[in-house]
Amino acid sequence: MPYMIVSKQINFDVGPTYVGDSKSDPALMAYLKADLKTHPGNNYACYQTALVPRVVLDMLEEKGWEVVSSTGIGQTCVWTLRLSK
Repeated sequence: MPYMIVSKQINFDVGPTYVGDSKSDPALMAYLKADLKTHPGNNYACYQTALVPRVVLDMLEEKGWEVVSSTGIGQTCVWTLRLSK
């Protein structure tokens, strides 16, 4: 069953919401208005969108994704989702 991570740094008033990784479905990422980015110093890419997490989570629910857990890691909120059967 496919899983996805959505995260957001909580110390910013505005800023990107991270959705998926470089192997995520490009059509779903386009639906979320997310672009694949590689940040300086990182050797990996991830998708990011200007949409706030609430909107991203609502949009993913419309596509059949459900939140299975959420947590805080330092200054970051993380949601784990899975695609419903």
